[in-house]
Amino acid sequence: MADVKKVEKKKYSRMDFTSDQSVRWCPGCGDYAILAQTQKVFPELGIDRENIVFISGIGCSSRFPYYMNTYGFHTIHGRAAAIASGVKIANPELSVWVVTGDGDGLSIGGNHTIHLLRRNININVMLFNNRIYGLTKGQYSPTSEVGKITKSTPFGSLDRPFNPLTLAMGAQATFVARSIDRDTKHMQAMIERSHKHKGTSFLEIYQNCLIFNDGAFASMTNKESKADNVIRLEHGQPMLFGKENKKGIKFNDNIPEIIEIGDKYSIDDVLIHNEQDYVIASMLANFTYLDIFPDPVGVLYAIDVPSYDEHVVQQIDEAIGHHGTGSIKELLNSGNTWIVE
Repeated sequence: MADVKKVEKKKYSRMDFTSDQSVRWCPGCGDYAILAQTQKVFPELGIDRENIVFISGIGCSSRFPYYMNTYGFHTIHGRAAAIASGVKIANPELSVWVVTGDGDGLSIGGNHTIHLLRRNININVMLFNNRIYGLTKGQYSPTSEVGKITKSTPFGSLDRPFNPLTLAMGAQATFVARSIDRDTKHMQAMIERSHKHKGTSFLEIYQNCLIFNDGAFASMTNKESKADNVIRLEHGQPMLFGKENKKGIKFNDNIPEIIEIGDKYSIDDVLIHNEQDYVIASMLANFTYLDIFPDPVGVLYAIDVPSYDEHVVQQIDEAIGHHGTGSIKELLNSGNTWIVE
């Protein structure tokens, strides 16, 4: 028997995923951090570059495909999810990533986003949320808080904002997570978890817009305040936060409340995070925009459900097994036909 030649897996570095395009974001933009962490993580994912596709819509975040040395598609406003769905269904072996923003993905593209999540196609969504329209120079976005003064709302926004996490939960997403642009190690871990999930992963990334919404997440990134304003979620671990983790989340008649670890309460009274518990994940998602609770980061929800593309491949295989491969010519000439003179 002839010797079988062993094919070694390609080894990549960060530079292998860095394109030759000049990065054109404003100096200090949080998008730089997200790009850098993506380029650091991808060499470790074990995917050949030719099997990776980044698809974006319109917005500052949507320049992303130019800067990744993979296949990419800069599409039209709000339609990245729809085009990515077609790419994945037609080419199930590809690792498909959607890069979008709070405007692109939740306003004009909101309908596509919720149906991508509902279908659970094996696609990874990275939604950059800066709570502003940056590319078009500072109008309020679907995630801007009530009262937000912008160029399009000089007297303050009257809209109740979309909460990306609750939107994803309501759309029956099977993986919902959040990270922050300045927490680079955490972001790397969330990108890796997104990749490992089988089905649609939804990763919201808080991203600072230095020009039009600087400091939107300062309370969650400043050294003095972040401990009290961010709760880092870990599966199977108590929900602790604050300096020296002296605060925790407790259920009181199914209503969450903040407790102080000390004489009255111990760590045993703190709620344990369970990524597979829809009720807990929904509760945590709703902490956003509530000043009394810390904002959650990490994986809120993750369950294993067969993906839509798996079902499509199975359905096609069963149809071929039952009816054969078929013929386009025979199909076009089947049934009633007529000739136009």
